[in-house]
Amino acid sequence: MILLQDGFHQVTDTPLLRLMQLVSPSLPVGAYAYSQGLEYAVSTETVRDEATAQHWICGVMEHAVCRLDVPVLMRLHHAWHAADNEAVEHWSAFLHACRESAELQAEDRHLGAALSRLLVSLDMVDAKTWISHPHTSFATTFSLAAVRWNIPIRALAMGYVWTWLENQVAAALKLISLGQTAGQRILSHVIGQMPAWVEQGMVSRDEEIGVFVPMAGIFSALHETQYSRLFRS
Repeated sequence: MILLQDGFHQVTDTPLLRLMQLVSPSLPVGAYAYSQGLEYAVSTETVRDEATAQHWICGVMEHAVCRLDVPVLMRLHHAWHAADNEAVEHWSAFLHACRESAELQAEDRHLGAALSRLLVSLDMVDAKTWISHPHTSFATTFSLAAVRWNIPIRALAMGYVWTWLENQVAAALKLISLGQTAGQRILSHVIGQMPAWVEQGMVSRDEEIGVFVPMAGIFSALHETQYSRLFRS
């Protein structure tokens, strides 16, 4: 049996494998189709090489993903665990309202609905409501899967952020003349910072939850009318 320490919990083999299933690039939710404004950043040469790609990814992770998504993910996990549907609705709506562009809102709904359909096909009937819910988000259904599959909360947070990170690095490799080795260097650098940022998000109080990455939000909005593009956002 594989045991990984997760705070005061141990991730045993089955929950660990379920987490790997959730974070796998083969998960059929279409996350590869989104760049979250990175494509527009490349078009303006704000992001133009390995160093600027790393700077962009680190900034968005620290100041957006770990300060908004992670604390909301924690609250959604607690709500699903307590069967508190009102809290699930509240935090899903809160996360939707914090998305700074129409593209980011549409992306979250698409990913959340796609994961909901997958979970229903895996006999997780709780997810059915969220296939067409107006405030469906990836965090909503990701946290539901974690609760039903007994994935500990810290492992959940790390897995969720890792999924975002891996997709952003993959997008950067497609958009800039970077090789796979450069992508691994970026991943290695971010891995060194990621646990502290995730921990900060996990212990955030309600009044501390929020996002302030104005350039990323503006670029995401401008991407909506970008003439030529590879990504949906």
